[in-house]
Amino acid sequence: MSAETLREAERRGAETLAAAGREEAAQNARLLLCHVLNFNFTDYVLAREDLLSPHDAVRYEELLTRRASGVPLQYLTREQNFCGLSLYVDERVLIPRQDTECLVEEVLRDGARGALLDLCTGSGCIPLALLKHGNFSCALGADISAEALAVAEINRARTGLPLLFRQSDLFSEIPERFDVITANPPYIESAEIESLSVEVRDHEPRLALDGAADGLAFYRRLAAESGAHLKPGGRLYLEIGMSQGAAVASLLEAAAFSDIQIIRDLAGRDRIVKGSMHAGGTSERGAAPL
Repeated sequence: MSAETLREAERRGAETLAAAGREEAAQNARLLLCHVLNFNFTDYVLAREDLLSPHDAVRYEELLTRRASGVPLQYLTREQNFCGLSLYVDERVLIPRQDTECLVEEVLRDGARGALLDLCTGSGCIPLALLKHGNFSCALGADISAEALAVAEINRARTGLPLLFRQSDLFSEIPERFDVITANPPYIESAEIESLSVEVRDHEPRLALDGAADGLAFYRRLAAESGAHLKPGGRLYLEIGMSQGAAVASLLEAAAFSDIQIIRDLAGRDRIVKGSMHAGGTSERGAAPL
C-alpha cells in the first residue's frame, strides 16, 4: 500500500466500515485514526495532509478490520465518556451509555446524599459520576464479576475518586444499610439476545445483559431485598428497559416502597424507576450503616 495522507486514510477507512455495514463509519474511522496517532481533534485537523507512517498504517488497518467485524469502537480505543468522565472500558464490562446518564441525572436532581451503593456496577460509571458531581460521603460499587471490578478499579485510579468495591451477588456479601441504592442490572429477555446488534451480542458480556426469560429476574430480587439495606427514607433508583416501567413499579409497590415514579428519557421511553423506603416499610437489619 502506498503512503497515504491522514485525510486519505480516513476516507478509505470510512469506506471500509460503511461497506461492512457499520454505523457512523466516517466518525469511527476518524476516531480510530486519532487513537492510533494519539491525537485530539485539533491535532488531527492541523495534520490532515501529513503522511501516515508505515507503522501507524499497520495499526490503523488492524483496528479497521476489527471494527468492520463488529468489535465496538470503545473496546478498540479503550475509552468511553460518561457524565464528563473519561472511563476505561474493555470486553469485561458493558460500555456505559447515555441512557444510564439519565439515572445519574435523576439522583442528582433529587439532591440525594449520604452513603451510596451501586449494584451491578460494571465499569463503576454510576458511582464514580455520582461521587464526582453529587454530595455522597462514601460509595460502594458491587458486582458478581471479579473481572468487571478490575475494570472499575482502573477507573477509580484514573479518576482519583474514593470508590470502594466488593464482589457480591447483589446483596449476598453486603450487610450494611445505605441512603441510596442504584442499579443498572441485566434486563434483556434471554430470547432477545440473539436479535441484538453484533456489537452487543458478540462482544459485550452476556452476564451483564441477560435478565432471564422475562427480563425481570434481577428486579424481583432488588425489589424484595433492597428495603433491608436502605436506611429509613432511603431511595432506590433502577435503570430499566423501555417496556418494563409498569412491571418494575409494581414490584416496588408490592415490596412496600412509596413515592414510586417512572422517569422517561429524552426520547420519551421509560428509563428509570425510583422509590423510597420509609420507616416501618421493611424489617431493620442489625448491621451498621456504611
